[in-house]
Amino acid sequence: MMIAPPWHDVPPQGYGGIEFMLAQLITGLVRRGHDVTLIGAGHTAVPARFLRTFPRAPSQRIGEPMPELLQAAQAHRMLTGLDADIVHDHSRAGPLTAAARTTPTLVTCHSCPVGEFRDYYRALGTSVFLVAISEAQRLLAPDLNWVATVYNALDVATFPYRERKEDWVLWLGRFCDYKGAHLAIDAARAARRRIVLAGKLVEPVEHAYFDQHVRPRLGPDVSYVGEAGAQRKRRLLAAARCLLFPIQWEEPFGMVMIEAMACGTPVVALARGSVPEIVVHGRTGFALHNPEELPDAIDAAGELDPLTCRRHVERYFDVHVMAEGYERVYQQLVPNPAANTPQRSTHSNQRR
Repeated sequence: MMIAPPWHDVPPQGYGGIEFMLAQLITGLVRRGHDVTLIGAGHTAVPARFLRTFPRAPSQRIGEPMPELLQAAQAHRMLTGLDADIVHDHSRAGPLTAAARTTPTLVTCHSCPVGEFRDYYRALGTSVFLVAISEAQRLLAPDLNWVATVYNALDVATFPYRERKEDWVLWLGRFCDYKGAHLAIDAARAARRRIVLAGKLVEPVEHAYFDQHVRPRLGPDVSYVGEAGAQRKRRLLAAARCLLFPIQWEEPFGMVMIEAMACGTPVVALARGSVPEIVVHGRTGFALHNPEELPDAIDAAGELDPLTCRRHVERYFDVHVMAEGYERVYQQLVPNPAANTPQRSTHSNQRR
């Protein structure tokens, strides 16, 4: 039983990293012979039984509490009487209902477990089992009820590999200060290369950041192309000289990094959060410590081997690796869910 956040379709039409990861995981599990039921909003294209909470995903209401609370209540009602081996929850409010059932609840932590998020997961205690999506994320709150680390993944075969790149760079993500679009523009300009920006610009905080930090930097060498859907995103990622990822926070994973490398495109990033676990410095990109290093790395990215980038993702971040990792966690929890004593040192798809 999978529970999605309420904000986007699964998979999403545009931005939606959790929903994209969830679609990949469900597809991988079904390929391995599992029956999956998905509780979520809007529509889905995954091979699972679908229980709908909202006729349309309330994407315009992201940040409001009621859609999360309403979905959590509806999901709890839908679960009553269902014969599920395990509940795998990817939402924020959903885990609040875990203590009311005997079926074990696994929660993938998709955010940084700091501040109130850390306090929330601590308060849940042993009513849920937590999976980290990187070691860096797990180390932010090592006392939580972690049972495994399983990297996010994608179906590499659905991403186009391109060996010959064009001479421009790409930034792709959500417009906010901690994603660093302004730093990407400055670095590309210093490297005398055109930059394409493709990002989510919906919430008021995103518009405020864009108007203050991005719009004044637009010009002939800086193009904003809007939010990229699945196919346009792939074309951009495959064509770019490199992906710029100058994050300003402890990024727990960063799907766009493996999407770029799957296309044979190296990643030029700041080495915060999970970046050093995902990018092999000097081989699939550069994990740097200062924004001032970014322009030289943009130049050097053209010397990296696109096939090395692709094979790195095939080996460590393909959907079958993630599905196997979660399958091992499910097997660990299902035989004796009442014991609450699983081993807490599982590293299900680590590359080191």
